Amino acid sequence: MNAAPTLEMLDPTTLTVDINVRKDAALTPDFVASIKEHGVMEPVIAHRKDDGTVHVLMGQRRTLGAVEAKRSEIPVMIISSPEEAERIVTQVVENIQRAELTEADEADAYHQLSLIGVSAAAIAKKTGRKKTTVEGALKAKTSEAGTAALGRGHTIEEALIIAEFEGDEEATAELASVIQDEPDQLFHVAQQLRDEREQAAARAAYTAEVEATGTTIVERPGYEDEGTAHVTSLKRADGEPATEADANAVYISQDYHGEFSTVPVIVGWKEIGFTERYSYQSSSANKGPMTDEQKAERKTLIANNKAMESATTVRREFVKTLLAKKQAPKGWQYFTVHAITHHPETTGYDAQVAAEMVTTKPGGEKSWGWNPLKDHVAKSTARPEFSLIALVCAGYEKTIAKDSWRRPSQSHRDYLNQLLTWGYTPSEVEQIIIDSGKPAEEDTAEETTEAA
Repeated sequence: MNAAPTLEMLDPTTLTVDINVRKDAALTPDFVASIKEHGVMEPVIAHRKDDGTVHVLMGQRRTLGAVEAKRSEIPVMIISSPEEAERIVTQVVENIQRAELTEADEADAYHQLSLIGVSAAAIAKKTGRKKTTVEGALKAKTSEAGTAALGRGHTIEEALIIAEFEGDEEATAELASVIQDEPDQLFHVAQQLRDEREQAAARAAYTAEVEATGTTIVERPGYEDEGTAHVTSLKRADGEPATEADANAVYISQDYHGEFSTVPVIVGWKEIGFTERYSYQSSSANKGPMTDEQKAERKTLIANNKAMESATTVRREFVKTLLAKKQAPKGWQYFTVHAITHHPETTGYDAQVAAEMVTTKPGGEKSWGWNPLKDHVAKSTARPEFSLIALVCAGYEKTIAKDSWRRPSQSHRDYLNQLLTWGYTPSEVEQIIIDSGKPAEEDTAEETTEAA
């Protein structure tokens, strides 16, 4: 008969752990700092060997963290044998499987198992859950924002996304609002926030590089800006066109492809003797301020273009997930033959995008004839339909630009409508493309119904 477990306070430096655990412990500064301030809150589970050595079975990371934090004692639950640790894990797992747990309860259970040294892969195997689900729950639990979201009743998936933006109050508030009002748009809004964060970081890094050269950076001159002008629009006092050498500042510009560059300008050009190079610029008809309507149109243009870029990431990830399943999506045969016969431009696919859709890591160097999808197909005759679907989807993707919502085409409508059939939720800007094919009489009928 096994002796009852006993709780003891022991010096962590006297405990032994497995060699592989020492190597893979991943002691982050935050983890060590937490133990240094609060100590080890959950007892580690250990077994006392015949020679008196106490060997940690579960909680090795906390033990090593306590050593790093120079804690003199930690709580240790001494059990009679290593098999007893497995029994404890089994009991926790049985509770997970037997009870009707909320996702917050389930995440807590996974967290408790991880604290006693059970890996995400082992938890997934024992509970029958997907490893990605367990990993997502554990990641959400490491974040205060993620833990709070679970406590508010959000799903593990929602909590994980909120945890991703911890520290950004504006972003987390927007995500919470979307979950409340438009949950089907969560992935799209989250991707837009990721892209905005990435763009802001890229702009900040580029700006820092320019400032390091001693160059003055100003805001881009607007229609109503009388004090700053482009070098190309000015001439010197001697009548010669101004050059970049005359510039006393620059502004940061971003092109259609997202690349940053500097544009030379002259601040206070009138006061230092420059005049307008082209006489028509002085005409109020050509240089008047933008109307409110023009400003609104430009704002919509910029917002929709950015939203379309983010939607592209979400859309391609959806196709990738779809093609990772065991069975090809229903109706794939007609979808592919229709695309090839009605939209032959789809055969000009982006090979890298297609390869990524079938979860193939593109190899080799990009050069003439480089085609990772072709290489993938050459390696195996299995699941050729998945490669064909990826080829067609990548072909459609290549024809979709960030401003396609302004000029919707039938090919784009066919593609998006097929993805809808397969379970995709379009973003608001993609919905513009889909709705552009709606018959006028259908719109009229809807308006009549609403009026009635």
